[in-house]
Amino acid sequence: MRIPAHSVCTAIRDDIVAGVYERGSRLTEELLARRYGVSRVPVREALRTLEAEGFVVTRRHAGACVAEPTEQEGADLLEMRMLLEPLGAARAAQRRTEAHLKVLRGLVRLGQERARRGNSEDLRSLGSWFHETLAQASGSPALTSMLTQLRHKIAWMYAVEAPANPAESWAERGGIVDAVARGDSDRARAITALHTERASTAHRLRFASGTDRAERVRNSQHPVNMTSLRH
Repeated sequence: MRIPAHSVCTAIRDDIVAGVYERGSRLTEELLARRYGVSRVPVREALRTLEAEGFVVTRRHAGACVAEPTEQEGADLLEMRMLLEPLGAARAAQRRTEAHLKVLRGLVRLGQERARRGNSEDLRSLGSWFHETLAQASGSPALTSMLTQLRHKIAWMYAVEAPANPAESWAERGGIVDAVARGDSDRARAITALHTERASTAHRLRFASGTDRAERVRNSQHPVNMTSLRH
């Protein structure tokens, strides 16, 4: 079964973010095609997309390689997010649908419940889902796409410390949803700006240790389960 290029792109991006492919390492079409069980055509298309997104660079005599972002580029990404996420929340207050509100409120309830239980793994995934939904509620595909790319790149470059008070973090998200529900753009923007600024202080640049690299190499030998990407 042929896997769409978009799914191959997602799989390669996820592996880059997870550190399976180290920064600066070569990405050959033949090896990638074998790893993901596809022809070289969707791999080639995926690499072009990932180069446009900044995850891959093409070097003379080496071909496609994983990009090597600098510390300054990482700082710029955090600053961009602090500017764009409040804008997205303000737009969401003007353009959200009832479906968006239903999902956002449900995520806040789950987040608050998991925060009380101290389940950090669930909190990370719920937080990502919340901000993705909030971006979609902005009604701007361009802004949603930019915020999605920012989240991917920040996850790639930074390790994120769990918030000292996750209940407070989810209370802030609840305040964002309340402002969005009321159509209060200024309030939604202000709370999101505060929330994003606090979250950014929990980021630290990710530097792979030898142990990390060894673990990633072992993981890279495992077959890739592409079943979920075919749907």
